[in-house]
Formats: sequence, C-alpha cells, structure tokens
Amino acid sequence: MPQNTTSFQFISEPTDVNFGGKVHGGVVMKWIDQAAFTCARTWSGTYCVTVYVGGIRFLKPISIGDIVKVDATVIYTGNSSIHIAVDVYSKNFEKEFEKTTHCVIVFVSVDEDGKPTKVRSWEPGTDKEKKLAEYAKKLKSLRETINEEMKPFLE
Repeated sequence: MPQNTTSFQFISEPTDVNFGGKVHGGVVMKWIDQAAFTCARTWSGTYCVTVYVGGIRFLKPISIGDIVKVDATVIYTGNSSIHIAVDVYSKNFEKEFEKTTHCVIVFVSVDEDGKPTKVRSWEPGTDKEKKLAEYAKKLKSLRETINEEMKPFLE
C-alpha cells in the first residue's frame, strides 16, 4: 500500500446503530476522522490536528453487521496542511463493496508546542491523483470564500 494511503476494515457492530436501525452518521464520522488522522500522521511523521471536515456526503446507509472499509488518501499538501480524501464502503458477506460516504478532511502538522510545522510535499503521479489534487485545490478555494462569508458569525 502506498505511504499516502491508509485503509481500515472491520465489521459494524450493534453499538453503532441509530434509531433507524442503521449505522449512526456520527459513528461514520468518527471512523473517517480516525482513518484520516492515521493517514495524515503517517505522511507527516508528526502529530496532526483536524482543521476542516467538509462536504461529507452520505450516499447509502450502512447496516449493522456489514463489513466496512475506510480508505484515506493524501490528495494535496500545503506548507503545513495535509488534505485527505476519505471514502467509506460497506458490504454484506455476499456482495461487493459499495461506496457509502465521501468527504475531504484537512489536517495541519504541528510541533510539540502546537505550532504548524512544514510537511513534505506530495506530488500526484497518476491521472486519478492529478484529478484529486485539482479537486482539493478547488475545495480549498471554495473554503476561502466560505470563510469570508462566515467571519461575521464567528466573532
């Protein structure tokens, strides 16, 4: 597995259930954060903090007892930031994996004092990686616009 990718697999448990009988969205968000943190920390070699989680798209519910796969991949690096695309898949034992959730999560590498620290650059190689890097850059630009719109509400 490439160093810019982390993958977890496990079985969803009854404790993950929501009132509708499926896996709770908050549980899926926890899985996303754990896989993305592991990916960011593996890439940076430093402690990383979550600075942005955006555009979480829940495509399909996950049933209790499904096999769950969470794939996290570095798709862009800034000076201290690491942008991770996360895809969640599930399947029962008789089917193929189907994508259930997608998002991009951004981490910042920090030193012992919690100050941002430089990360090594990630360079896309394949066409798919280049498209993902462009996607990350577009999302970054959109976040900057959203941040300006949010300023009056964050004071």
